[in-house]
Amino acid sequence: MADEVKKEAPGTFKVTIDNITIDVAPGTTILNAARQIGGDVTPPAMCYYSKLEGSGGKCRTCLVEVAAGSTADPRPMPKLMASCRTTVMDGMVVKNITSEKVTDARNGVVEFLLINHPLDCPICDQAGECHLQDLGYEHGKEGTRYQFARRTFKREDIGPYIQLHMTRCILCYRCTYVADQITNKRVHGIVDRGDHAAISTYISKAIDNDFSGNMIDVCPVGALTDKTFRFKNRVWFTKPVDAHRNCENPECCGKATLWLRGDEVFRVTARKDEWGEVQSYDGKTGWICNTCRFDKKNTSDWTIEGLTTISRHSVINANKYKTLDMPAETVQKVMNGMEPKLLMNIHNVSEVNNPNIHLSEIDRPAISGDFKKAGQHVIGNGEKSQWGSGPNTDKD
Repeated sequence: MADEVKKEAPGTFKVTIDNITIDVAPGTTILNAARQIGGDVTPPAMCYYSKLEGSGGKCRTCLVEVAAGSTADPRPMPKLMASCRTTVMDGMVVKNITSEKVTDARNGVVEFLLINHPLDCPICDQAGECHLQDLGYEHGKEGTRYQFARRTFKREDIGPYIQLHMTRCILCYRCTYVADQITNKRVHGIVDRGDHAAISTYISKAIDNDFSGNMIDVCPVGALTDKTFRFKNRVWFTKPVDAHRNCENPECCGKATLWLRGDEVFRVTARKDEWGEVQSYDGKTGWICNTCRFDKKNTSDWTIEGLTTISRHSVINANKYKTLDMPAETVQKVMNGMEPKLLMNIHNVSEVNNPNIHLSEIDRPAISGDFKKAGQHVIGNGEKSQWGSGPNTDKD
């Protein structure tokens, strides 16, 4: 039986997603309805971005099965639907993780996305926070069936702050929507068609708008990366903290995440929510300007608020989000003032650590017999040797 998670309210539609029923406003997409439930019920989204008008409908990773269209017409939809583009109807029943069709289709979509994607994870600055990496772990295959030459692109410099790796791009169009909607003039876009489609700038143009750095934040993969952070550190070796400053640019929210290692600021990004999207404040999206992002790399430039909340499943959350809680009793106190090294002499209990044997004086790889305290043993050529307390000596 479906679980009721919200009380029915007038003017709302009741929709059931993976056996969980929720009431949402008319016009809500299936994806946003699932986000209100949260957890694994929410389909992944590589191209949809709620803060960017017109985004979605391109990557097909959010496909879901509509088992019942509505109360008025309970027939299932004949094919899988893009949840970011399909609005809910009253009485609609949707299957995501409970549908084998969806799982198979999502596996296929991920396989297509990875056909031309390079194996750059070990050197990619996006590793650890890459949405395609997460999809690959969950839905990717161990090998590839693709036997043809992969699509590659020449390296292209598109501006002073942003590095473009077109071979990693999945053509989600997010960066073009950012440039259209928050900058004065877009100087880049998608050129060519089909398998040759690529992001590029107009002839003799460079991306240098005051808010161009937000293209890095919306990129779901490592196609657009921060030049000032390039190859400097791994995100899981840094500690993200929330901070703010009074920015002179009226369009900049001044709220950001600083990625620290010690007291050094390695990079600055906009604050993101649980879906990897830039957070909103007072009804406005929290975009930050290039001055805050690239020029303010000292902790003295910011007011530190505290540690950033990161999902416990993220690799970034490893071993750095809790202050070290010192035990009430120290080792010395428990051991009556004795230092740990005085508690046990390992040489007295282990022949492997016999202090009378000097490995540097053995002219071959050591074997277990080398560490016997006394007596003979057989060496590799079948001869017997006598090992004393000093260096290795063969008995004539």
